[in-house]
Amino acid sequence: MAKTQNVLFDVQGPRARRVTMVLNVVGVLLAAALAWVVLGKLAEQGQLDAAKWTPLFTARTWENFLLPGLWDTVRAALLAVVLSIGFGLVFGLGRLSQVAPVRFVCTVVVEFFRAVPVLVMMIFFYLGLGRSGLVESTNAPFWAVVLGLMLYNGAVIAELIRSGVHQLPKGQREAGLVIGLTPSRSLRMIELPQALTAMLPSLVSQFVVILKDTALGYIITYPELLASGRRLGAGDGNILQVLLLVALVFVLINYLLTALAAWLSRYLSFRTSGPTKTAEGPLAAEEVKV
Repeated sequence: MAKTQNVLFDVQGPRARRVTMVLNVVGVLLAAALAWVVLGKLAEQGQLDAAKWTPLFTARTWENFLLPGLWDTVRAALLAVVLSIGFGLVFGLGRLSQVAPVRFVCTVVVEFFRAVPVLVMMIFFYLGLGRSGLVESTNAPFWAVVLGLMLYNGAVIAELIRSGVHQLPKGQREAGLVIGLTPSRSLRMIELPQALTAMLPSLVSQFVVILKDTALGYIITYPELLASGRRLGAGDGNILQVLLLVALVFVLINYLLTALAAWLSRYLSFRTSGPTKTAEGPLAAEEVKV
């Protein structure tokens, strides 16, 4: 029996495929020409000289600048991730509460912090913490970065939790109520775990945003990776090369986070649903006897 293939677009005919191939070739040639022009301009200005690239691979560069900056980026991002998850869970569940005043307050808080730019919150906490004396002046940039990232991304995670729970089939809550659970216990024990598993890719995307937004800390003198790279490039006169290396480090870390999320999603999906039974698999021989 032939299988029906469901597609979201019409299959291209021979002429359309030829046109698409020609357009792809033209696009590749234009991209190659643009790259050639850019590299030529950089070569004319001496940006491709070995003297500007070799310092990037010295122990001084990594030990004194890049590795300390990377550590400051990672520790601020990790703490912001943990606090954002806590903030998102509290206010996300609050938005799903059966108590109207709690739901109203949580909605106002979430919508407010989603609307305020991260940089504005960082500057606010940097000035506020520095002048209030709640923390040492040397630690004010760190806590300003963490608090700004926590409030904004925590509000986004709270909205993800709310929308994730609402997208679940209504039968999930009804099944919990049938076995005697209250709506709040059904939310915590049945709906929330499924919603978290389903929105794991979106959560990891938000963690990537947190990692990248730590770079805003250089505006308030936080010595994260970008600030350390700019300081190194300004001193050695190879700012372009250093920034390219910093960008590569960010890309690598974000790729590892995405790969980890993909693996974790497959693992959780396998644990919750189990292996698929097919007619060709080893489980096909086991028949249910009635």
